[in-house]
Amino acid sequence: MIRKNYFIQGIVQGVGFRPFVYKIAHELDLSGFVKNSNEGVELEIEGEADRLAAFEEALVRRLPPLARIDRITAKDVALLHSTAFEILQSDASSNIKTALISPDIAVCQECLADVKKEGKYHNYFATNCTNCGPRYSIIKTVPYDRKQTSMAVFVMCESCGEEYTNPLKRRYHAQPISCNSCGPKLSLWNKQTQEQIQTQDIYKSVADLIKGGEILAIKGIGGFHIVCDATNDAVITKLRLFKNRPSKPFALMCKDLAHVQSIAHVEAKESELLQSKEAPIVILKKEANARLKLSQNIAPNIDKIGCFLAYTPLHHLLFEHLQNPIIATSANLGGEPIITNREMIEKKLPFVAFILDFDREIINAVDDSLVQVVDANTQTLRLARGYAPKVIKLPFSSEKKILAVGANAKNTLAFVMDDHIIVSPHIGDLDSPESFGFFERTLESFKGFYDFEADIIVHDKHPEYQTTKWAKRQNAVLMQVGHHLAHIYACRAEFGLIGDYLGFSFDGTGYGEGGELWGGEVFVGDKRKYTFKPIKLLGGEKAIKEPRRVALSMLFDLLPLEEVLVLPLECVAAFGTDEIKILHQSYSKNLNAPKTSSIGRLFDGIISLSGVLQKSSYEGECGLLCESFYDTNITKCFAYTLQEGVLDIKIVPFILQNAVDKHELNSMLINTLAQIVLDIATIEKREVILSGGVFQNKTLLELIAKKLKSQNIRYYAQQLTPINDGGIALGQAYYCKMSR
Repeated sequence: MIRKNYFIQGIVQGVGFRPFVYKIAHELDLSGFVKNSNEGVELEIEGEADRLAAFEEALVRRLPPLARIDRITAKDVALLHSTAFEILQSDASSNIKTALISPDIAVCQECLADVKKEGKYHNYFATNCTNCGPRYSIIKTVPYDRKQTSMAVFVMCESCGEEYTNPLKRRYHAQPISCNSCGPKLSLWNKQTQEQIQTQDIYKSVADLIKGGEILAIKGIGGFHIVCDATNDAVITKLRLFKNRPSKPFALMCKDLAHVQSIAHVEAKESELLQSKEAPIVILKKEANARLKLSQNIAPNIDKIGCFLAYTPLHHLLFEHLQNPIIATSANLGGEPIITNREMIEKKLPFVAFILDFDREIINAVDDSLVQVVDANTQTLRLARGYAPKVIKLPFSSEKKILAVGANAKNTLAFVMDDHIIVSPHIGDLDSPESFGFFERTLESFKGFYDFEADIIVHDKHPEYQTTKWAKRQNAVLMQVGHHLAHIYACRAEFGLIGDYLGFSFDGTGYGEGGELWGGEVFVGDKRKYTFKPIKLLGGEKAIKEPRRVALSMLFDLLPLEEVLVLPLECVAAFGTDEIKILHQSYSKNLNAPKTSSIGRLFDGIISLSGVLQKSSYEGECGLLCESFYDTNITKCFAYTLQEGVLDIKIVPFILQNAVDKHELNSMLINTLAQIVLDIATIEKREVILSGGVFQNKTLLELIAKKLKSQNIRYYAQQLTPINDGGIALGQAYYCKMSR
């Protein structure tokens, strides 16, 4: 007989880990105990040596679906000759909090079956178990116990209490457990009259409002969605007007996979993601001959559409009365965080007619995750519900606690503790006071989870970023990391890469060395070795929203003013003669015309020069449009030169000598960028890292992957963490640790 003590760290709280251990112990006739602590799970097992060996094997091989073990520490302890195995109360005696918090998870099939059959869960919108339901969105601190969540105010009925305390039940210690008798309640409100609507079937009533052309706010796990019928042109036009969102795509929520397949082309990997426990929004290719006719105003001018499946019992119950997909977009104003309570819906969104609410508080707001499939791999564009908090296991430990505060756009936070980097869910752009308030609340939540006080704070070099300003107000050691190097280090962090790589950081506009605006940088190790010829941004930040200004700058770079004025190009016609003359003065005298090497601005320029778009209404629009005009039959590239490390793509000379064809020009830009990556990789003879927002361009990344593979050059591009600015905090954190 022997007795062993095990200390287990990872995602092992709130995921059915203790009852899992209990069942194995009973199967093998072992005695001892298991309990939660601030740092993980502790257990002791006593029995015959061969049975303990079988226990250790089962511990890893039969792990619950939501659990993850990062570290097991085992030691022999004195025999106690115990005769039973027990689940003990959580131990919160330790002053150190490191237990990892599970993300919110889509409803499981067993719970959906419970919702559909007679019993206490019949038609109950908040049905959940240890394998599904809310986690991060309801927790205040660790250890993850009901009293430390927003479920603390709901007293379990006798039946739920029996399930909660029985280790052999699926809902053992499922902290959000509740039913029709004892749990949160749904309520439907008329926003205009501020009166609650009484109805015998609330799901049918809500569905009837949607089918009748109303715009509703419906509460989800981490915040409200704005919802309307996806086939109703008039209501979507109204929604776009109210949200001041002229053309940015809306996401669609669908009943099931067949629903999605009626409107979009779905590959095997995409199907797997749609039906996964994380249930993200998946960007798909529109089906040319779709069986279900949607409004053309959902994702205008592009060939992609974002879809996700119903992921709570509430959504599934609603779809029992709906035949069409619904728009389900985050309930917020542009540049502000997702709204989590009815009062703010009433205050901020006057165009919402009805509100479907429930009385379980959302402690931590969390948006929907956004992914796509590139080269048969997942690519994360927004890290949120289902995936975050995201834990990256480090190949080493850190003695210091490091806080990385990320970028100003698509902000996330990263926390380094021991041998983990924990990345927060998506916070968003920090240009509004409301969004920066969300940044501060998220930071305080994580500090509370882990009693975290940073020894080092890492920030971007841009002096005007809100995160940089905040960092400089703190009483801590500071480190700054270049924006584009942080992109490279984010990829290194995800794959645990150590050593020198050839890193392509293709992005929008970010701060480089000496105040320069970078965005098209190639690193060997930590040193920039190649860059792209700078473009002057006429009007500064205004040029980012007006591709025509970028195009005009590219023309000014090669031609005198008189020749530009007579060019038969839409980007020229988009301005008056006097405007062009004034902009030429700005160009010539460098007045409000900063230079940038940004690849993102190259996409803006090609879209304008090809006559597709002269003013953009949302970030990334030009890249999406460029993809939509890509023709696989066009294989030629623009000529380019490489002199003293500067890459110059000869776009304007080609346009001056050839008729403008939007398919040709957009295809050639993507082909040329892919060829440049291959050419430099061939010169440098190193493995390749690809990171930055430009690599959200699926067509470009897949073409690069194909070219590199053809030459047996290995490449790395982020999959489980954001490849855009949402990954900057992760990169900052990893750089800080690697450089110390």
